[in-house]
Amino acid sequence: MNWKLANGDVIDLLRKSKGEKYRLVISSPPYNIGKSYENDVKRSLEYYIVWQKDIADLIVDMIEDNGSLCWQVGNYVRSGELIPLDSIFLDIFRARGLKLRNRIIWKFNFGLNADRRFSGRYETLLWFTKSENYIFNLNDVRVPQLYPGKRHAPRKGADKAGKPSGNPLGKNPSDVWEFSAQKDFIDNPVWDIPNVKANHPEKTSHPCQFPIELAERCVLAFTGEGDNILDPFVGTGASVIAAVKHGRKALGFDKDNLYLSIAEERIRLLLEGNLPIRRLGTPVRRPSQTEKVSRIPDEWQSFSLGDSVDAAPQV
Repeated sequence: MNWKLANGDVIDLLRKSKGEKYRLVISSPPYNIGKSYENDVKRSLEYYIVWQKDIADLIVDMIEDNGSLCWQVGNYVRSGELIPLDSIFLDIFRARGLKLRNRIIWKFNFGLNADRRFSGRYETLLWFTKSENYIFNLNDVRVPQLYPGKRHAPRKGADKAGKPSGNPLGKNPSDVWEFSAQKDFIDNPVWDIPNVKANHPEKTSHPCQFPIELAERCVLAFTGEGDNILDPFVGTGASVIAAVKHGRKALGFDKDNLYLSIAEERIRLLLEGNLPIRRLGTPVRRPSQTEKVSRIPDEWQSFSLGDSVDAAPQV
């Protein structure tokens, strides 16, 4: 079997795995916002940082010399103040010798609505490497060119004049990813992977589920077939699914047996060919103007921005 899941405290499990090496460590750690899968209650930010530093000390030693770390995070909110966690993790991992290659933006359409700040619709993924000698399989994650017939402008003496300006294998998806195979990659190149909400085919009971599609691109870009991958906060198994799907070996840790059971079932369904999964590179669906959800409700017809509305407060 080329995958394994383990239940327990993350630091204890990392210590037991000391000496093992991984080409890629990828995870979305708890954001410390009080979710049930975290610690049932919010830690102080200071305690959270110390805890994550202890984890980082163990993780960095487990990365192969030509390996990578992908750490996907959101924001911590304290007394209404938003603190981007990627700024904290940047310092944590750089202090341990890792080198930041990209700060990748993951954009999504749905989330909590706010009324005292703009509603957040993105999170970040930090890609670090252990050294200057690292794996980067760009050709495995290229996206289709929107204008394959575009050519370099004619310039006297220029070797490229009149020749196709794009790469025949596709376009580099950039550091702001949108999983649309055509227009959005060119006009608004964002990793627009739908977050896993009610109608998403991958939805489970986990409240902050990691999309398989996001993990897949990291697995393909930063590892080769047969490589070892570790996720210390595996949740419902997206990273392990991505690894197994593409011929890698994977180990996942989590303190919650319920989510590990879901992960195990999802991996079984994958191996049987029955796992509901959003295909890598599927364009983000936009509702047509004829759909009911796109039409302005009758109640809004006479409403203007200056009017007041009786509504439940939003955060």
